[in-house]
Amino acid sequence: MDSRKNGYIYYDYRKKSEKEEIAETAWKSVYHWLYFIVGVLFVVSVLMTAFCRVVSVNGDSMLPTLNSGDKILVYSFFYRPEQGDIVMVTTNQEDRYPLLKRVIALEGQTVEVDYKAGTVKVDGKVLNEDYLFEKMTAESNNEITYPYTVPEDCVFLMGDNRNESQDSRNENIGCFDVRYILGKAVFRLYPFSDRNIYDCR
Repeated sequence: MDSRKNGYIYYDYRKKSEKEEIAETAWKSVYHWLYFIVGVLFVVSVLMTAFCRVVSVNGDSMLPTLNSGDKILVYSFFYRPEQGDIVMVTTNQEDRYPLLKRVIALEGQTVEVDYKAGTVKVDGKVLNEDYLFEKMTAESNNEITYPYTVPEDCVFLMGDNRNESQDSRNENIGCFDVRYILGKAVFRLYPFSDRNIYDCR
């Protein structure tokens, strides 16, 4: 920009050229978008921490529903266990490796396991367990006595791979306190398959 006065040309170095103004506007736009994206990511991360988490499956006790190494989305916000749910649970607050098991019975319900027939009864009704890896054959040395009534504020959990699962059938493990349930497995993030967790109830 220049101005003419008394025949002289004066350049105003304080004023920016059109290209400079366009570049400055573009950088401001990029900055605002980056600021917005960082803010959104922060909010999402807080919500993810409060409401759900992503965990990796460790071990084969939930075959064929879940494979070791699967990435699972676990929902935890105000969750209350229901029969048939797959839950992530610890045995205490110090556990480094939470377990993934299926809810077989809730407090007050009675469980009976028949290894000869390969069936599980809850309150006298045989469960339809088409999600099992194979028929149950291995009764543990520390098997609980059936029929077994689930204590108050507890759940009876079993793995889908019954012959390779350490779960509530073992008296050394027993039922799990609902306070130590960290959430419900709701979706397989990786690898995605046609038969997802919702189909295995």
